[in-house]
Amino acid sequence: MTTTRNPTAATSQVTVLGLGEMGSAIARTFVDRGYRTTVWNRTASRSTPLVESGATAAATATEAVAASPLVIVCLLDNTAVEEVLTSVGPAVAGKVLVNVTSGSAGQARANERWAREHGAEYIDGKIMGDPPYVGTPNVMLLFSGSHATFDAHEPTLRELGGIAYHGEDAGLAAVEFMAQVAVGYELLIGYLHVLRLVQAEGVDVVEFTERVAGSVAMYPSLLTSMGKAVKSGEYAPDLGPLNVQAALMDDLIDHRESLGVEAVRMKEVKELMDRRIAGGDGDQGFSSLFELLGRPSRA
Repeated sequence: MTTTRNPTAATSQVTVLGLGEMGSAIARTFVDRGYRTTVWNRTASRSTPLVESGATAAATATEAVAASPLVIVCLLDNTAVEEVLTSVGPAVAGKVLVNVTSGSAGQARANERWAREHGAEYIDGKIMGDPPYVGTPNVMLLFSGSHATFDAHEPTLRELGGIAYHGEDAGLAAVEFMAQVAVGYELLIGYLHVLRLVQAEGVDVVEFTERVAGSVAMYPSLLTSMGKAVKSGEYAPDLGPLNVQAALMDDLIDHRESLGVEAVRMKEVKELMDRRIAGGDGDQGFSSLFELLGRPSRA
C-alpha cells in the first residue's frame, strides 16, 4: 500500500504498547507515515519486524511510556491493560493514554480515573475493522473522553482510519462499540437459524440469500423510525398492529418446531406481543415491545 507522509510527522512521537496483530498494524502505520515510533511488547521478539522498518523497541513498558507524549495501548484485554498500567505507574504523568483495547464502559471509566490519579490524560477507543485495513477508510475508530485532549491528537489518530468522537464520558466509545457488535451478532445468529429452516425445506440457501439481500433494503428506514419511537414513547403500528402480528408469530413458531429448528426467539417475541395486547396496546407496532424489555412477566 502506498503511504502518505504527514508533513508534521517528523516532530511527532508515539508509543504503542502491545504488538499483537492489531497493535503491530497500528505501529506499522505510524512508522510508514514517518512518525518516530516506540514500541513495546511483553514478548520482545514481536518488535523485531517493526524495528527493521524504523521503530525503536523499548526494553520495558515504563521506558516505552517515557519515550513519547502520546501512548497507544492495544493489549489482549482489560486485565492486561490493568497489569501494564500498574507496572508503569508514575511514568504516565503528563502523558496522553489512548486505550484501544476491547473492554466495557465501566472499565473505560475506571481506567480514566486511574489515569487522572496518576497525572495523565485518558482517551478510550474501540476499533471496528481488521488489522490489514488499519490506516484506511475501511477501519472505524470510536473515541470518548476529554474533548480537548481528543482535539489535540485527532490528526495523529486519524492516521489509523476513519474516526468518530462520542463524548466526554470515557465509557461512550465502549457503549457504541458493544452495541454495534451486538446488533451484528443478534442479526447473524438469527440469520443462521433461518438458513437452517430454509435448508430443511429443500430451498437453495444461496438463492434465498440473494433474495433476502434485496429485502433488507427496507431496514435502515425502519430502524430509524423504531429508534424515534422508543425515544418519544409514541408507537405507531410499524410492521402492522400487534393484534395482526401475533397471529403470524404462531405460524412462524409452528413452522420451526415442525422441522426441529430453534424457535426460542420467536416464542420470546410472541410472549411480549401477547403481554402488550393483554395490556390494551394491540394497536401499536413492534417497537412498543421495548416497553416490556427488562420487566418480569406476571404469571
